[in-house]
Amino acid sequence: MRILFVGLGNMGFVHLKNAKQSKVIDIAGICDLDANMITRAHETLGREVPAFADYCQAMDEVKPDGILIATPHYDHPPIALAAFERGIHVLVEKPLGVDAYQARQMVAGWEKAKKAHPHLVFAAMFQQRTLGHWRKIKQLITEGDLGRLVRTTWIITDWFRTQSYYNSGGWRATWSGEGGGVLLNQCPHNLDLYCWFVGLPSRVRGFVSLGKYHDIEVEDEVTGYFEHANGMVGHFITTTGEAPGTNRLEIVGENGKLVYENNQLTFFQNRKSMLTHLAESTQGFSTPENWKIEIPTEPVVEAGHRQILEDFALAIRDHRDPIVPAPTGVDSVLLGNAILYSSLESSTVELPMDEAAYDTKLQELARSSRFVKKAPTPPKDGGSDFAKSF
Repeated sequence: MRILFVGLGNMGFVHLKNAKQSKVIDIAGICDLDANMITRAHETLGREVPAFADYCQAMDEVKPDGILIATPHYDHPPIALAAFERGIHVLVEKPLGVDAYQARQMVAGWEKAKKAHPHLVFAAMFQQRTLGHWRKIKQLITEGDLGRLVRTTWIITDWFRTQSYYNSGGWRATWSGEGGGVLLNQCPHNLDLYCWFVGLPSRVRGFVSLGKYHDIEVEDEVTGYFEHANGMVGHFITTTGEAPGTNRLEIVGENGKLVYENNQLTFFQNRKSMLTHLAESTQGFSTPENWKIEIPTEPVVEAGHRQILEDFALAIRDHRDPIVPAPTGVDSVLLGNAILYSSLESSTVELPMDEAAYDTKLQELARSSRFVKKAPTPPKDGGSDFAKSF
């Protein structure tokens, strides 16, 4: 399938290199506002391909089967909508957009275009869903091994970033350029997995610090508390200013507790439902017998980007759904929005929330910003391998 690559930043080059090695993708063209990135892309590919600064011109001249969008977040919706109007398939990097209101506009544009192009594919780069340990957790929950869920807690504080990282791009960590901080840049995959595992909560209370550790105007420390309709509670704790960090996921059900930490999935399985035991036991301090089970999972060979990219091409060819349909990515955007909105408003947010109101709030933050960011400076180490940062 002929794919046009729009956006040649850090992740854009990861995808371009994967496409170069693929047997199911033909790189139909590249698009970026920076001529230096175009030159670098041609050097990376070892050949020249059609190159453009304007994505509409690129789509009209190249006429690709599909496009991959790896631009700054605010640009995702207009580029996707322009592609849908032309009947072009879309694979978009995370997150779908800066807020759920804009993300739903993308979905609406896709649904409208499907009336004329019923096999139009709209996929999202949530490659974490392809990894064996996450798929095993999803399977255990779906098949009922945990029983009724009571708590999900994710401490994900190993996103440590230096000031140099934030200085490396003019759009980074600003309301007008990125639309948020750790929730929108580092944690979309974690928020996506949370929603994929246990669904959206019904009530959200967020506690967010703006520029607590870094000279930035957006959030770099977050604590979220969730209440779900089924009675389960959730916690989401993250930051880019803590070292050494922790990555520990706990999902507790009546039949036991799943823990994923240090690349190991462990199931502390109750022999008897804890809810049944607490109701029926005649001993005040008695606990259910349980076993510690190390759950085998498939080894992580690669980050999964190439799998999602090639699946996108094959979904186009075979007229089928992709591994990660983009509309399923709206929930993670909404959850991140709700955490931040709750903190900004100092109140609990009920879901579904007023998504248009949050969009307006975000625009106000961008317009009223007095933050002056220093001129972007390239890192002295030549740059980091962003493919390893998930």
